[in-house]
Amino acid sequence: MAKDLIIIGNIADCSFTEDITHQFDQQEDYSDLISLKSFKNTEFCPRFISGEEDLNDIGYKLKNKRILIVSADSGHYSRNELAMYNLLISRAAKDNGAAWVGLLEPDLFYSAQDRGPRPEQGCTPYQRDMADCKKFDGQPFSARLYADLLKEAGIDAVYTIHTNSFSVKSMFTDRMSGHFHNLQPADLYSNYIKNSDIVDPDNLILCAPDKGAVDFVKKVHAELKMPKVPVIILDKERKDEQTVEIEVSSESGPELKTIAGKDVVVIDDMVRTGNTIVQSCQLLKKANPRKIVFFVTHFYSSPEGRIKLNDPCIDEIITTNTIPNILNKDEQGRLRKKMVVLKIGRWTAYHLIKTLNPSSEIKASGPLYIEEMSSKHPRFKGNLGPLFSSM
Repeated sequence: MAKDLIIIGNIADCSFTEDITHQFDQQEDYSDLISLKSFKNTEFCPRFISGEEDLNDIGYKLKNKRILIVSADSGHYSRNELAMYNLLISRAAKDNGAAWVGLLEPDLFYSAQDRGPRPEQGCTPYQRDMADCKKFDGQPFSARLYADLLKEAGIDAVYTIHTNSFSVKSMFTDRMSGHFHNLQPADLYSNYIKNSDIVDPDNLILCAPDKGAVDFVKKVHAELKMPKVPVIILDKERKDEQTVEIEVSSESGPELKTIAGKDVVVIDDMVRTGNTIVQSCQLLKKANPRKIVFFVTHFYSSPEGRIKLNDPCIDEIITTNTIPNILNKDEQGRLRKKMVVLKIGRWTAYHLIKTLNPSSEIKASGPLYIEEMSSKHPRFKGNLGPLFSSM
């Protein structure tokens, strides 16, 4: 890869960062390139490492270098801490002569708070009414603040994976002067749907669980290159913070009854509590599909979510390691029996290279993911059987 590109993490031990540096064939360990130290008063002070006796180019050690910061969620650090780390690392890079600083944050921080309480605070494809504004009453417009802070700290480009928020995409594109890249795993999901044994592609129907997911689900549909596969669209009406009503959208072509006997793949960008997606799948289950599989890119593992998503209305859950802790089987809990995690470091690196070097003619060989599942999963194929057999 380009010799001017240096990839670092904002914490010393992160499996996602390791995957990216490995795919870029970075020979030096990312943790040996920057010291992530804190003072006794707990203030964070990163330092790009150079020889103590080297008095040349002080303040310009990173001249003509491009720095890519990888920032993945961690169970040991809060997202608030990691966000501040990003700002200080970026400023350290720029204060030491870096020509360019990029941030790869697979699950973009503060993106859920994508609007403020005033109608003009947030770009939406619809006219905001008072009910929409009330959802954010008294709260900060955090996504815009984060974008502003990243820009001020010296970030030149932001790379994230699968955000459905129209407001976030519009705002970050504006703040980053067009250099906001929302990497969409539509090709990844379509490849897995067609080439794994998870569903029967000839008996398939896709489902968008709400209007925000429609564009991405249509991208997956296009990547499948199977025009006869139907797409059903659900709609949700939020009554309050805990109550949501689900129904088939008036914009949906297929009716609910068309999914009888089908393999239904529901696709969304993220899940937190699991309330809405379980209600959606319970509605779908009433139409007697053969199987319901939930594809979700960002999986927040919480006790509440694990309990709710264990509902029998969902047969399998496919997620990615954008939040690396999900690879820990303890974080999956009972869901390990029906959960598959796709490690997407290779896929991410492939799309990063295409955006960092648009003229690159890189071609990938083999799948761009690694499939991780528990031995308790029904589709697990690594069981060698008992060591001893009865005589």
